Amino acid sequence: MSATEKVGQRFQGLDQWSTPDILEALWGGQARAVSACLATLPALGRAVDDAAARIGDQGRLIYVGAGSSAVLAALDGLELPGTFSFPLTRVELVLAGIGDLRLGFDGSVEDAGDAGADRVRALSPGPADIVIGVSASGRSAFTVGALDVARAAGALTIGIASNEASPLLLAAEHPLFVDSGEEVIAGSTRLAAGTAQKLLLNLFSTALMVRLGGVYGNLMVNLQVNNVKLQARALDILRQITGADTGAAAQALADCDGALKPAALVVLRGLSPDAARAALAAAGDNLRRALE
Repeated sequence: MSATEKVGQRFQGLDQWSTPDILEALWGGQARAVSACLATLPALGRAVDDAAARIGDQGRLIYVGAGSSAVLAALDGLELPGTFSFPLTRVELVLAGIGDLRLGFDGSVEDAGDAGADRVRALSPGPADIVIGVSASGRSAFTVGALDVARAAGALTIGIASNEASPLLLAAEHPLFVDSGEEVIAGSTRLAAGTAQKLLLNLFSTALMVRLGGVYGNLMVNLQVNNVKLQARALDILRQITGADTGAAAQALADCDGALKPAALVVLRGLSPDAARAALAAAGDNLRRALE
């Protein structure tokens, strides 16, 4: 029996427990899953550095998953444009059996290895692309088939699973095994395994965006300013970077159409918005390099 399918003896009779005891058991499972991710950090770091070295300005992040894993993968990918201005055109979601979310998942598609392979093959993956497969059991034929095709095409492949030496981890160039352990509710991998998946996806994509110049210090200099809250945040970030007063910072942001990085160069280097954009382009869109 795989680790994610084990029936925990200490949780038998759970349905007869008090609500506080149920919640404490569930919390304990989540906490163990988070702690288990610590052992995966060295392998995760290698995956981040490898991805940063090859994605360039054209490579895509291609997320592959089925069921709950697919939803977690999609969530990670869809958050990147707003937080880091990573182009949505460079995020691909290859999700098994998900159409109208209100109708739930078609679980049978998870077993269709050819379907996953065909979906990724249609994207024509190449060496600059990063393909991230997520499966708690590591046995999703859809996800494994997708990674097989991607790796054969020269794309970088990353697999996240909670069963050691599972097919997904064997298929991936960067296997990320997280020992999230038995579930409080046997086999319900939306719990501990899902928490571990969400954490590793979040760590991977965030660290990758840092490596790609998506932050300056620990400030979100690539955020998309598309509402009042984010306008205020952008103004505050620009003031922290430049020391400018509110009026000067607001004017620089307005002149740069709300883009923080050229606005910082306008304030700190006295450049015009066009010259600031050119300086950023020459520095690979990295504000720290542009300021050197």
